[in-house]
Amino acid sequence: MKIKFCGAARTVTGSQHLLEINGKKILLDCGMYQGKREESYDMNKNFLFDPADIQCVILSHAHIDHAGNLPMLSAKGFKGFIYSTPATRDLCSIMLIDSAYVQEKDIEFVNKRRAKKHQPPFKALYTLDDAKQVLTQFKTVSYNKQFLLDGFGGEVKVTFCDAGHILGSSQIVLEVKNGGKPVTIGFTGDLGRKNLPILKDPEFMGSVDYLLCESTYGGLYHEPASTIEQSLLDTISEALKTNGKIIVPSFSVGRTQELIYEISKLNAAGKLPSFQVYVDSPLSVNATAIFKMHPECFDEETYNLIASGVNVFGLDNVKYIKDVEESKKLNSTKLPCMIISASGMCEAGRILHHLANNVENAKNTVMIIGYMAENTLGRQLIKASDKPNYKIKIFGEEHTVKAKVKVLNAFSAHADSNEILDYLKQFDKNRIKKLFLVHGEPPQQENLRTILDSNGFKNIEIPARGDTFELS
Repeated sequence: MKIKFCGAARTVTGSQHLLEINGKKILLDCGMYQGKREESYDMNKNFLFDPADIQCVILSHAHIDHAGNLPMLSAKGFKGFIYSTPATRDLCSIMLIDSAYVQEKDIEFVNKRRAKKHQPPFKALYTLDDAKQVLTQFKTVSYNKQFLLDGFGGEVKVTFCDAGHILGSSQIVLEVKNGGKPVTIGFTGDLGRKNLPILKDPEFMGSVDYLLCESTYGGLYHEPASTIEQSLLDTISEALKTNGKIIVPSFSVGRTQELIYEISKLNAAGKLPSFQVYVDSPLSVNATAIFKMHPECFDEETYNLIASGVNVFGLDNVKYIKDVEESKKLNSTKLPCMIISASGMCEAGRILHHLANNVENAKNTVMIIGYMAENTLGRQLIKASDKPNYKIKIFGEEHTVKAKVKVLNAFSAHADSNEILDYLKQFDKNRIKKLFLVHGEPPQQENLRTILDSNGFKNIEIPARGDTFELS
């Protein structure tokens, strides 16, 4: 039995971990790598394994950096099942279609510019038909219901535990018969935080022999989730004083719904002046409908607010936009407003057009409420928060950032260093043979390894892409 790290290894995107058990291969996640366009295209197109050899995929959640390359996997020969929770499958049904559509439109736009410069065109990674096909391969199982993987003769049992990260997100526990001796492997997926809006808190998966743990914020610390309301109120109030626009890059699934939830609470409490909020993302509209279909994932506070009559997914001042012409009209509006749009890391979609039209106006505010990976436009915007007249490129054209850039890290759906440590302290340290840190950038991973080592954890590995380890 062995494991090969094929993505999210010393980086936070492209989650892919390949398990080989008795000659058969299981893929944990099949995420899309996000970063520099040409590098990303190459990494997403070329797997470190033959997709036709994969027996099945076990999916932690629907975010594109964990699920976004499933259509490519299927197009290149993968024929097995994709196991996930019901909410994850429902979100993937819109997110993968949207991913294919956005790719086709963005590539069309970029290629027009490339043609003018006599540069060769790019191709989309996969098509709408590829996305539709892979959705037929899903097989769903609810939280905490152990199931057998097809094709493994009863040798591999799997359980999904709530990760508290986004709707339907799960930690994955595999119990493997390895030569008669059972071995338990745990994968945190993306580990959420306690007391976040809407969702239940992460649950403990139980002790394991091998653990793959995310490390996005290893060595870094968030503002407490309890400060979200005040931070949001202060940022919106300050921005509205300039009569400008508030541009919010946001993940369509999870973060957008959490932001609307918090604005709805502030409105219901009479703490905000009247202003228009536009959710300019067809995917966000559809994702919000799926949130409403899965109340089994909601926490007690959300149940109570719904019971008291609060529309937690939008009031009268929240308008959801699907039509592209309506989206374009937002660029000419002179009234103060908030525009929430995808993608969350500013790498594709309508947010690029809103940023291009608004970052050079000092009256406006760009509000960052999510993680921005290295080499993304979102990371460049964070750098602009403390560097006057910082220059960024959007669709290959240079723009000077004059808008205020505000970073609200209390919204993060990833556990920070203390929260990861608190979670890991529940495990039997003496039982863990290897603790692999994945889904993190090297500085944070090294910081987290030092913290864990000082707290009695041993055998901590930070695998690079392509590294393989034997599991006994």
